[in-house]
Amino acid sequence: MANRKSGILLHPSSLPSAFGVGDFGQAAYTFLDRLAEAKQTLWQILPLVPTDAGGSPYSSASAFAGNPLLISPELLLEEGLLSEADLQNASVPPAARVDYEKAAAVKLPLLEKAFQAFQQKDTPADYAAFQAENAYWLDDYALYTALKQHFLSVRATEEATEGFDLFCEECAGLSLSEEKLHEYYDNVSWVSFPRGLKRRNALSLKKWRRQLAPAIEKEIFLQYIFQKQWQAVKAYANEKGISVIGDAPIFVSYDSADVWAHQKLFRLDSKGFPTCVTGVPPDYFSETGQLWGNPLYNWEYIARDKFRWWVERIKAASYTYDVVRIDHFRGFESYYCIPYGAKNAKKGKWRKGPDMRLFKEVRKQLGDVKIIAEDLGFLTKHVVKMLNASGYPGMKVLEFGFDSDNTNGYLPHNFKTTNSICYTGTHDNETILGWIKSCDEKTRSYCKDYLGVTKDEFVPWAMVRLCWSSVCDTAIAQMQDILCLDDKARMNTPSTVGANWKWRLESFDKLDDTLAERLAKITAVYGR
Repeated sequence: MANRKSGILLHPSSLPSAFGVGDFGQAAYTFLDRLAEAKQTLWQILPLVPTDAGGSPYSSASAFAGNPLLISPELLLEEGLLSEADLQNASVPPAARVDYEKAAAVKLPLLEKAFQAFQQKDTPADYAAFQAENAYWLDDYALYTALKQHFLSVRATEEATEGFDLFCEECAGLSLSEEKLHEYYDNVSWVSFPRGLKRRNALSLKKWRRQLAPAIEKEIFLQYIFQKQWQAVKAYANEKGISVIGDAPIFVSYDSADVWAHQKLFRLDSKGFPTCVTGVPPDYFSETGQLWGNPLYNWEYIARDKFRWWVERIKAASYTYDVVRIDHFRGFESYYCIPYGAKNAKKGKWRKGPDMRLFKEVRKQLGDVKIIAEDLGFLTKHVVKMLNASGYPGMKVLEFGFDSDNTNGYLPHNFKTTNSICYTGTHDNETILGWIKSCDEKTRSYCKDYLGVTKDEFVPWAMVRLCWSSVCDTAIAQMQDILCLDDKARMNTPSTVGANWKWRLESFDKLDDTLAERLAKITAVYGR
């Protein structure tokens, strides 16, 4: 009973803010105060990495770096890196949805001003130490980001046409459409870099590091500030008795510093393009499967390198978070390999992964890192064997429990171990209220009978109570379910783009003393 814990899933981008997107400012501290008042000891968040254009933290330019949009301008003001006037001229009207475009338009100029001010001050004593401690990824990420910005500006000139012709010549013989090549070229993916840079020729790297030195230094500064602000938030959480659970996606984006800097770690052809990509077969979420499109790992090479990249990644994640949730854990036992260029995930094949060899090496080099295994999806006896061998807790999602009969493994009366995390739903699911309203009548009726409620509106808190009462050591609910919000507040719908990752709290008004007391009461009742 002493190990029973509970908490809330809410990404920092969903916090109230005057700058279009939540960040590490005062709202983060207020939220932690409310969590503590509600007697919660866990705060789960999504990856803190830079997002793609749609705001997804699962498609990032880096598996290690932090998202600069989460930096708080108000804290930069306190440090003397911005002025009151800077902030007054840069606010965004409060809204129930994150506007990434407006947030970037407001925040990026502020971050540029802060960098200029930083350069005029004495270098902080911990700045060099930060660079040394993060050298494995920081130098490559900073250069990659500076290169992307440089070539994006070049693409806007008349040189773009000539550059594209040269890119096409180099890619001659590939079965890629001109549209796909344009996508890589227009987005200045590393595969469209000049040959020397693409292949990371030492002289070419040296030349560009010198040429783009100011831009590189700015990216290092942003990562320094990001980590400084986030570590202060995390320290405050720990002081309150709250541990932070953070996500580490198993795969990385093709258009990333990671793939560019470590090309041998991935299954790429002689031109640098993927030979096969990631996804999952048809399942609960999609009839055609999910085509994620990330490049797949060259596990044989990675194993010969003693899994160094993965060890470094988990080491960094375990510093960023108190507990690391590894997304798509089953992909380490075997992974779904989809031919590059496929239009959906129907024709993929399963291939063997590193299994426990990776986690034995992680334990050997890093000790007992606290890890949660996201073990959802198609599970075989071999995946279950790997999970049991790792000792990591898996996941139980209550939304999955009511679509069959009383033998469903996601129903709490069938849970067989306390070493697991019970969720009302995850960021990929509908909110509980949205889910119950969209269920077929049979599922809805069974769920209400199981929970002992008569109205849809009663289901979210009944589900929270069920989650908290389970035998699982840990119980987590989305903030949207605590607030009984419908699917307008859904965070992500897998296999869709455009409307995801945007839900946010406009204020803390609904997260008041009454709600905190209600959550604290059931937390005490069930010994969490």
